[in-house]
Amino acid sequence: MMRQQQPAKRGQMILYLTLLAVVVGCMVALSMCDKPVEGPDTRPSGGDTLDIAIEYSPVTYYTYADTLGGYNYDLLRLMSLKAGRPMKFHPVVTLEKALAGLEDGHYDVLVAQFPMTAGDTARFAFTDPIYIDQQVLVQRRGSDAIHSQLDLAGDTVWVVKGSPMVGRIASLSREIGDTIYAHVDELYGPEQLMMMVSSGEIRYAVVNRSIARAMASQLPNLDRSVAISLSQFQSWMVSKDRKGLCDSLNRWHNAVKLDTATYLGLQRRYFGGTFPTLAR
Repeated sequence: MMRQQQPAKRGQMILYLTLLAVVVGCMVALSMCDKPVEGPDTRPSGGDTLDIAIEYSPVTYYTYADTLGGYNYDLLRLMSLKAGRPMKFHPVVTLEKALAGLEDGHYDVLVAQFPMTAGDTARFAFTDPIYIDQQVLVQRRGSDAIHSQLDLAGDTVWVVKGSPMVGRIASLSREIGDTIYAHVDELYGPEQLMMMVSSGEIRYAVVNRSIARAMASQLPNLDRSVAISLSQFQSWMVSKDRKGLCDSLNRWHNAVKLDTATYLGLQRRYFGGTFPTLAR
């Protein structure tokens, strides 16, 4: 039997619903970037320009006032300068549509919080690891918060459609010997699912730890202490038949690593530390 949600305090509820409305409004506008429609601005750029589908998230790509940022965005800009290869960025919200755009040639590269799994390597080519992350459970703080994966038995968690986290929930169900239900959301990304948990609209979501940490100051009523997976390498993706492009991305990434101060400084800025196993 699913557990009942605890009512939020009125003041907190109004605040979080307001925040949710603002973010959802932004995502609806951004979601237009997900739809490959005919027209001069949505066709592949051609020439030497790489079309980069990049997930809108606090870690990957974000906008603040007139500033663009994000670890992957900043790293790609450094790689573009090193390689002398122009890149055009296409912000995306819906992971499933971005994956389809990669397969049909609308995008050259997909940059998203998508851990490399054995099943997905049969469908796409993955670059060398870009950083290390982990899948965690996001829930509201309080006396009814759970502290173990075992406590999820019989409950429902929300995940983004197209994410390998769906498979991870199925594996976790087998590991604990009981059913954990995965609600696959077709519209929103991990940031929006966190907002829905914060407002009390849903009870649990599974997201990457880096996103949960980046949103911690904005959503202080959320707990992210329960790990759902082990640490996982995060890579970028290209279509299966473009391994040459994958090799080029790896080569440009290694060129950026040679500037150790800049490379490690970028990691500290977005992750609060460095990934020694990825140093070269």
